[in-house]
Amino acid sequence: MKRMMYVSALPALAILLWVTACGSPQKETTEEETVMEVEEAAPEEAAPSIVDIAVGSPDHGTLVTALTTAELVETLSGDGPFTVFAPTDAAFAALPEGTVASLLEPENKEQLTGILTYHVVAGNVLAADLSDGQVVETLNGKTLLVSIADGTVKINGAKVTAADLSGSNGVIHVTDGVLIPE
Repeated sequence: MKRMMYVSALPALAILLWVTACGSPQKETTEEETVMEVEEAAPEEAAPSIVDIAVGSPDHGTLVTALTTAELVETLSGDGPFTVFAPTDAAFAALPEGTVASLLEPENKEQLTGILTYHVVAGNVLAADLSDGQVVETLNGKTLLVSIADGTVKINGAKVTAADLSGSNGVIHVTDGVLIPE
């Protein structure tokens, strides 16, 4: 009798499975791949250093050559801040003939360094910070005299032709003369 019960339950189970399998469509699960485009942010370009500004200027080739010869490029590319009174190529050309060539000789490196550091003041000194009669100390320990008349700023008599060229480590004021320490 038990055997008969199992045998009669078997077709009922088969029908149930068949109805279940055929009656409802099986849902397929699919994985969709989501591709997300991530745009990499370009690294912020650092502002150029005062040396980079001089290197990029068509009017400061002689100054850059002098800084390189005096081995001051690394120093003036450092943290600073520095204020540089930067003579133009024309200012160097106005020196007595042979002066620049002589200063660029290896045996005159110390003298060249003294002249170049005479053009540099520690700190960020903007044109608005300067006043007539002001005396500022340079990196070589000597002083510069500021004069202002009719809106024209002069440093030891050299006219500032462009002011406040800001770099990452200081500021440049372009001058029409080379400052020679006494």
